[in-house]
Amino acid sequence: MSLGKSAVAEPPLSAPLNLKFDYTRSTGPTVGAFVTGLRDGRILGARGSDGRVLVPPPEFDAVTHEPLTEFVEVGQTGTVVSWTWNAEPLPGQPFDRPFAWALIRLDGADTTLLHAVDVASPDEIGTGLRVRVRWAAERTGGIHDIEAFEPGESTLTVEAADGEPVTMITTPIDLHYRHSASPEESWYLRGLKEGKIIGGRTGPGGKVYVPPRGASPTDGVPTKEPVEVPDKGIVTTFCIVNVPFMGQQIKPPYVAAYVLLDGADIPFLHLILECDASEVRMGMRVEAKWRPREEWDHTLRNIEYFRPTGEPDADYDTFKHHL
Repeated sequence: MSLGKSAVAEPPLSAPLNLKFDYTRSTGPTVGAFVTGLRDGRILGARGSDGRVLVPPPEFDAVTHEPLTEFVEVGQTGTVVSWTWNAEPLPGQPFDRPFAWALIRLDGADTTLLHAVDVASPDEIGTGLRVRVRWAAERTGGIHDIEAFEPGESTLTVEAADGEPVTMITTPIDLHYRHSASPEESWYLRGLKEGKIIGGRTGPGGKVYVPPRGASPTDGVPTKEPVEVPDKGIVTTFCIVNVPFMGQQIKPPYVAAYVLLDGADIPFLHLILECDASEVRMGMRVEAKWRPREEWDHTLRNIEYFRPTGEPDADYDTFKHHL
């Protein structure tokens, strides 16, 4: 159902957005050697084919593209090559008071390491300043094992930590920014707040995209016409999720499927629940299960999942062009 011009009159939506998750990865032999060294109170670089000692060590040589395997321990003192003052620290940064960020060339290294320098004012730091490592009280195998650098030459000997080589590291990701939705995305989000699903098309006879796009991907014509579609459709393709992962909110197995809503020309991804995963199939008719109205906001999370309607399956020929 076309909604006419009324749905496009309001200005685009804008809101703060926080993207936060823990990124866990295996270290491999190169990064693993570096972070294991940090845990043990040592700083390791790798010697490249050109003879330079690279700190932190990259996994591959920039000249030969071969893995770097010759590790070299460098000093725990170094020289500030360049720096900048951080007057307003953000949550999660090394200090909750002003400090400096600096590129530091450690003694014995040919490249620089980015880290914090603990000084009280920008008058206490400059290019050429000699600095030394200040180790964290507890070291676990990560860049935070170096608490900071501080002005000075002498270093303290630290006791190596016991343990096997570090093979996994977890990096917290926490991004705060403001997202401004496109006009078309705003139709869609406002519709969800009202319990509607609104797509868009370039004009009468054009393909209906859900969510709507700024322009048709086939000819680049701007999307100008919002179109409301039902909250029922068919499963085109799907995946049964059997593997658990960190932060998972639904116990496997469950189904993530592309749902082609009636009246739409492109499917979108959502969950299929209220049936065994083995029962989900291409062409199965499904409908949206909405959360309670008082929980609705400008988000697709208003639809908790899709569930079977019990209607006969759609014929393959009716959706084969939408796979």
